Amino acid sequence: MRRRVFAGALALTATGATLLSTGTAQARGGSQVAPIPPSPAHPDGIQVATEVVRGHRSKFPVLRTKEVHANGEHVLSVEYQVQETGYWCGPAATRIALSARVAPPSQATLAAELGTHTGGTDHIGQVTTVLNSRIDAGEYFTREMPNDPPTQAQKDLLWSDVVADIDNNYAIVANIVAPPGNQPPGYPSDQTVYHYFAVIGYDTDHNTVLIADSASFNGYQIYWLNFSQLASLIPPKGYSA
Repeated sequence: MRRRVFAGALALTATGATLLSTGTAQARGGSQVAPIPPSPAHPDGIQVATEVVRGHRSKFPVLRTKEVHANGEHVLSVEYQVQETGYWCGPAATRIALSARVAPPSQATLAAELGTHTGGTDHIGQVTTVLNSRIDAGEYFTREMPNDPPTQAQKDLLWSDVVADIDNNYAIVANIVAPPGNQPPGYPSDQTVYHYFAVIGYDTDHNTVLIADSASFNGYQIYWLNFSQLASLIPPKGYSA
């Protein structure tokens, strides 16, 4: 049984269109910047309880977030890991989402399954396919958000998806475009960043969502983001929910 039957009619599956969804910090006309895990992370960049579960001395340790299920706030327990190349944000975000429900494979394995190349992962539909193949077939949908700015209906659907997914222990993977002037914390302000990250929680009291961001720009790894900004970052791309 699908967990969001009310939204099934609005689900849009990828049609094979090629949309450039490049890896971390690839700017128009600029060079790609591979992430370097800061040590330590920015003090505001990990805003929920975590523990290192693997690779304590590794360049890419695995963190596990602590689940929170309080009135108005729900955070999933997931495995967070910095992406291992500058163009593996798609595999890294997919791995985070999978870890909410199953033991996830390596980023390299997911990169192969996603068809990720040095330019990134081409379309959010590829993420949806891999999520469904490794969890429950048909549970994830691809949502397109072509309108920039998004319509109110698109924003309402996004919020409904966030709440329904998190409440049913599914993380969302979002494909974003973050230009100068509209970026999450820590992003390089002189670049338009094409990226994937995971949404792993929400807080209705503050209208925020919790982002697990494998880029770790300036140490921002797991942080709260205003929901309205999330909605503004996704167009003209989409998300898996």
